[in-house]
Amino acid sequence: MNNAGLLIAILVAAAGGILIVLGLASQAPDPTIAKPIRAKRTAAMFSRQQQVWALIGLGAGALLFAYSGWLIMLPIATVAGATLPLFLSKGDAPEKIARLEALETWTRSLSGLTIAGAGLEQTLTASLQSAPEAIKTQVGSLVARLNARWPTRDALEAYARDLDDPTADLIVMHLLLKEQARGAGLAEALDDLAEIIFEEVKVRRQIETDRAKPRTQVRIVAIATLVVLAALPFLGTYTAAYATPIGQVFLAIWVVLFGLLLVWMRSISIGKPAPRLLVAPETKEEATAS
Repeated sequence: MNNAGLLIAILVAAAGGILIVLGLASQAPDPTIAKPIRAKRTAAMFSRQQQVWALIGLGAGALLFAYSGWLIMLPIATVAGATLPLFLSKGDAPEKIARLEALETWTRSLSGLTIAGAGLEQTLTASLQSAPEAIKTQVGSLVARLNARWPTRDALEAYARDLDDPTADLIVMHLLLKEQARGAGLAEALDDLAEIIFEEVKVRRQIETDRAKPRTQVRIVAIATLVVLAALPFLGTYTAAYATPIGQVFLAIWVVLFGLLLVWMRSISIGKPAPRLLVAPETKEEATAS
């Protein structure tokens, strides 16, 4: 095989392996579980931020190729730029904690309004004014559904789907019991629930602090790896073997394997989302679409 054929094989193999790394790094959650909030955020990050960084990486790879003649630097730098935001990202844990704190505040406000003697629908509608910003959009949708004469149970289940959080499911389950019984005691139950959410926020903060350590290590390793890769063409005789077609094949294999190792390290520090407690049946629109 001539040198041109070897270079083409290098690019094809590197592109395939790097695409595997990119696919694993941006792998979506279980499609059978609805994740509207997380899905929108992931899609936005992939379509904008990663594409911008991929273009930056392509430019850096082109400069390295122009200096050294290492064609493999083009795909490596491009995909390294595309995956860098994933490795540097803190994940959605801070947003989840902020949403938990907002749910705690909202639950306490519901308790106060319930003590005032208002009905459940009036209590939910009045809570919109004091709803924290982290959940104000979802509470607004709940109130809009109630104003549109949705059954209270359907509106609450849609609210739980919008928030997509097991703690929100727990609150909605308490409210559904109130909707069925229409009796006293909800205020005390909501106060107790707010205390439970407060404790959960503290626990999740501690977990997030522990997970931040391996994430920091992943960032350091990823940045150090990029620096080493960028410096390889400038090391003269020490890396001259990588300038050959066979050397670039081995370099591509090394980069792909190391990328898979970084993906594995990142997956350890993220954790799996907690399963929902309230899984509503299919809506009419979902049933029609399926």
